[in-house]
Amino acid sequence: MKYYLIAGEPSGDLHGANLIRGLRKADPEAQFRFWGGDLMADAGGKTNLRKHYRETSFFGVVQVLKNLRTIRRQMEECRQDVAAFAPDVLILVDYPGFNMKMARWAHTHGIRTFYYIAPKVWASREGRVKAIRRYVDRLFVIFPFECDYFPNHGIEPLFEGNPLVDVLEARRNTLPAPEEFRRRNNLDERPIIALLAGSRVSEIRKNLPLMTRLAKRFPEKQFVVAGVHWLDRSIYERELDGSSIRYVCDQTYETLAAAQAAVVASGTATLETALLGIPEVVVYRLSALEYYGMPLVVRCPWISLVNLNLGHEAVAEVLQSNLDISRAERELRAILPGGERRERMLADFEELRRIIGGPGASDRFARRMVELLKNRES
Repeated sequence: MKYYLIAGEPSGDLHGANLIRGLRKADPEAQFRFWGGDLMADAGGKTNLRKHYRETSFFGVVQVLKNLRTIRRQMEECRQDVAAFAPDVLILVDYPGFNMKMARWAHTHGIRTFYYIAPKVWASREGRVKAIRRYVDRLFVIFPFECDYFPNHGIEPLFEGNPLVDVLEARRNTLPAPEEFRRRNNLDERPIIALLAGSRVSEIRKNLPLMTRLAKRFPEKQFVVAGVHWLDRSIYERELDGSSIRYVCDQTYETLAAAQAAVVASGTATLETALLGIPEVVVYRLSALEYYGMPLVVRCPWISLVNLNLGHEAVAEVLQSNLDISRAERELRAILPGGERRERMLADFEELRRIIGGPGASDRFARRMVELLKNRES
C-alpha cells in the first residue's frame, strides 16, 4: 500500500520515522512519500522526502503572518503532491496548524486520513474537535487520558502506548555514566541539576532568567542547561551572563541521566524527565497578560504531561509572571536527596510508566493502521 506522511517539526520527524519502520514491518510492500526531516528520510528513503520541515516551520503569530504567502504556496504544493501520489492513506503527524487544513482537503477529495499524535485540543483550541470528528477517519492518541477525553466529544481514539518510550529505550543503554558525562563536558564534581528551559527563543528568554536566579540559591549544586542545536548558543549565553550555569548542546538525555533533579519548562520534556526517573519541578514564566489570561484559553487543570496522565499533581507546577524564585526554591529542595517529596515522586513516576505502556508502541500503531486499511479493502 501507499502511505503519505506529513510532519512539520523535529519531534514529528522522530516519531514519523519510527512509524515508517513499523509500517515496513507490517506491510513489506509499503511505498512512502512524505514531508518531514532527515530521520524520516533515513527510514523511508531520501528520494521520498518531498519537503524538509526546516522550510515549513513557522512558530508564533508574527512568523506566521510574515510568511502567509509562503505557507499558502507550500500548502498548495503539498496538496498537488499528495494527489499525484494517490496514497491509500494520508497520515498526519501532530503539526495541527498545517495538518488540520490538509485533513479537510483530503476529506473533500476522498483520501482516507489517519491522524497520528492528536492535536492538544484538551489544552486549547478545543474548536478543532469538530474538525477532527468531521475530517479525520481514525485518530491515534499517545496519552492515556486522551482515551477519556475524545469519546466525550464523539470520537473513538486508538491508543497503543506512547512512542516516546521507544525513543527513550533506544537511548537508555547508550547514556554515559555521570562521571563520564562530567569528563566530556569539563564539569566539576558537584551534584548536577538539569535545566530544560524550552526549545524556542521566546521560552529561553522567559525561563532562563528565572532559572539563573534559582541556581544562585544552590551554590553546592552544579546547574547545567541542555541546549538544542537549532538555537544559537548566543541566545543562551545572553541570559546566562554572569552566572555559573554550564551549557551543553544536544545532550538532553545525557544531562538528565547525570542529574539529581531537574527544573523543566512545560512540554514533552516534563514527560521525558519523568520516564527517565528524574525528580523535577516544572517552572514556566509567562507575561502578565498570559498569566492572568490563561484560565480563559487553557482548558486543562495542569500544564505538565506528567500530571495530566496521572490525574493529580505529582510534580509541582510553578507558573508565574515575575522573577520571584521563593516557591521554586522550596519545591526543588523538597525533591533533592533527603527531601520530603522525592520518594513519593519517584513512586508516581513508576505508576506513570505503567499507564503509559511499554516499548513497541510505534510498531503497534503501525500494525493497527495496516489492519484498518486491509479490512477496508476486504
